[in-house]
This record gives sequence, structure tokens and C-alpha cells, in this order.
Amino acid sequence: MWAWLYATRIPAVIKSKIIFDPQRPAEEFHAQLPAEVRWKADNYNNLMEQPTLFYAVVLTLAFSGADGGLNTGLAWLYVGLRIVHSLVQAAINVIIIRFSIFMAASFVLLVMTVRAAYIVF
Repeated sequence: MWAWLYATRIPAVIKSKIIFDPQRPAEEFHAQLPAEVRWKADNYNNLMEQPTLFYAVVLTLAFSGADGGLNTGLAWLYVGLRIVHSLVQAAINVIIIRFSIFMAASFVLLVMTVRAAYIVF
């Protein structure tokens, strides 16, 4: 996503001759970009939020020796759903599709979190 973000943002900034002024709010800069370009940045930001919980849960499961079987399958399912979510958000951004995928991934993460909490506590 990081590479895709810059591969679309830099050409859009150059094409539109956008000047970034650090004295103006970032929202003004983003408003000058086409929606299709902003989608990539929005997704990149999303990838810095919920997945951090995923990392903590996966490490907890791994360090507790519960990193096989169903837990591994759930982890890969979560990763797959987040990849599909990223592609949908960055390419077509149909909200109902994106939301459905996000909710499925969130449910998988919730199941993983409960399983990790059960093992730890």
C-alpha cells in the first residue's frame, strides 16, 4: 500500500501543481487530490490501526505456544481479508463491500483475541 500510495500521489501532486504549505491543515492538501488517490492514503492509515492489535494477539499466541492449528488458520484468514479490504478500498471503494470485509476481518480478530485471552488468563 505504501508503494501504491506514492505511485499515485506523487503524479497527482505534480499534475495538479499542488504546493504543500506546512502552515495549512493537511485536510486542505488532501482536498486537492482526486478521490481515487486519497483512497490509497486512507487505506494506508487504516493499516496502522487495527492490525497493531493483530500483531499483539499473534505474538501472544506464538509466545504461549498456541501458534498452530486453528489459530494459524484464523491469523491467515485475517491477513487475507485485510488484503482484500485494501484492494477494494484502494481500487473501487464501494463502502458496503469494504464494510462487509472489514466486519468479517474484525470478527476473526475478535475470535483470535478471545482465544488468546483464554490462554493467558
